[in-house]
Amino acid sequence: MRPGASGPPDLRVDSPVREDALPNESKGARTKRRLLEAAEKVLGEYGYHDASIVKITEAAGVAQGTFYLYFSNKKEIFEAVVADLNRQVRHAMTESAKGATTRLEAERLGFAGFFRFTAEHPALYRVIRQAEFVSPSALRNHYEKVAEGYVGPLRDAMETGEVTPGNAMILAWSLMAVGEAIGMRWIVWDESKAVPDDVFEEMMSIIARMLGGPSMVNVDVDNIDVAIDNPVVGDDN
Repeated sequence: MRPGASGPPDLRVDSPVREDALPNESKGARTKRRLLEAAEKVLGEYGYHDASIVKITEAAGVAQGTFYLYFSNKKEIFEAVVADLNRQVRHAMTESAKGATTRLEAERLGFAGFFRFTAEHPALYRVIRQAEFVSPSALRNHYEKVAEGYVGPLRDAMETGEVTPGNAMILAWSLMAVGEAIGMRWIVWDESKAVPDDVFEEMMSIIARMLGGPSMVNVDVDNIDVAIDNPVVGDDN
């Protein structure tokens, strides 16, 4: 990931891979993964203040004492969940955008991956927003890590003339704001599994105007040739 924003280092947490994908993973690592996944669900459902270590260990199916082998307290596992969600959403967007041949296509595929992840992990918004009060450094780390992934490719696209030259950092944060607001309104608030197609296409029209460059010359953003059946839903493969 290209550097582009400064901020606190990644909070330490195991790689976001499910237990059944790592047959040789140690028992300790699998247990920690179960605790993180349980904490994500509990924090998303109850919120930080009403969540408890008892609820988390019950959801994970482990003894309460086991919790303290991996985390010192509730705040520590909260920060680990924030970092874990951050890694997962960045990975989802990067994987979704693989194979894109233009910056606009990369945005389309990346946002499709983001919305899929949001639908599958409703705790993403709830946990991240709680971080403003529970752990401001974790909140800042989350957004700056996402921005880092944007800045380098946007600068490259500006250098080639594909995106109108400007401040890549500001453009990155503006694109993040668009995606977060759309996801909150049409997935989180509507408790939906997808952003409606017409909303997604209008969002892409706005993004095309934000990028500028040749993306606004003789391009019908409603009919961009993108190799996905549905821009906002699909399997994990």
